[in-house]
Amino acid sequence: MGGITKYAAAIALGAAAICTPALPVAAQDETTTLNDRLSGDLIAHDPVIIREGDTYYVFSTVGRYIGIKTSTDLAHWTDAGAVFDAIPQWAQDTIPGTEGIWAPDISYVDGEYRLYYSISTFGSNRSAIGLATNATLDPKAKNYRWKDHGLVVMSTKDSDFNAIDPNLVVDPEGRQWLALGSFWSGIKLFALNPDTGKPAPGAEPYSLARRLGVAGGPNPIEAPFIFRQDGWYYMLNSFDYCCKGVNSTYYTVVARSRHVTGPYRGKDGSEAMLGGGTIFLRADLQEKQRFRGPGHAGFFTDTDGTSYVVYHAYDKQADGAPKLRIAPIRWDADGWPVAQY
Repeated sequence: MGGITKYAAAIALGAAAICTPALPVAAQDETTTLNDRLSGDLIAHDPVIIREGDTYYVFSTVGRYIGIKTSTDLAHWTDAGAVFDAIPQWAQDTIPGTEGIWAPDISYVDGEYRLYYSISTFGSNRSAIGLATNATLDPKAKNYRWKDHGLVVMSTKDSDFNAIDPNLVVDPEGRQWLALGSFWSGIKLFALNPDTGKPAPGAEPYSLARRLGVAGGPNPIEAPFIFRQDGWYYMLNSFDYCCKGVNSTYYTVVARSRHVTGPYRGKDGSEAMLGGGTIFLRADLQEKQRFRGPGHAGFFTDTDGTSYVVYHAYDKQADGAPKLRIAPIRWDADGWPVAQY
């Protein structure tokens, strides 16, 4: 979601695919896109997606406590409540004045679902990332229960980064990493203890990407999402400003590296640490200019091999409300993702 700016009412897609797809939605009607077919409850900000059984789950910044939506076909979405019924006490104590839970990330790791989430206050980098786990995502299951594990990473006014917008990465060796960051000095990466899902005390992060703003001014980059494809690590980041309805200038940039720790570069060789990258989702989409500011993007590969980008964009026909968007991805001749939205 945003660091300097947050959608006031707080409305994450990123993800991991598991189990078997319900319906092959991408093949239903070649005259329309998946985005054209989306229906139901589509209000979402910072969406992330995952699958259990024949159900897709989207977690996002909806309301105050991380909203959940479900679908059996990736097209029609239904509200399914929230993860939390209150802000955890540790978060209230650590970040006084916080009024909501933002920008979740969901993964299936070592037999459990891990949900990382953000705690902050408007325009501040006094922020924290927490962790909750569950054995299942099915609320009807007997063992459905979110267990909160408290603080993972914290930033303060003295930090050069902002501890929000988490994204878990697992490399081929099984090592676990947490990407995060919003504004300030940009995107960071922490090595995690796989047993706890948290970094070692005092661990120093790697720097992956930043914007080169005016001295003392804002550096609008946030919402990292890293995924691996054909031996490359691809990093999606959101540039410029979310949370302003149809006036949002958000857009999504991609860079890649052979190593999860970088260096990341765009298709033209531009360095992510120098503000570089390649535009992946434009600020003004071409869908009759209805949707603006596509950002907080995540990557999702279903078990049929189809990859998708999931993100939010602001709907001009709905007073600028943030809406869930999902687009299939194709790969160009040089191995770069191209969104088919």
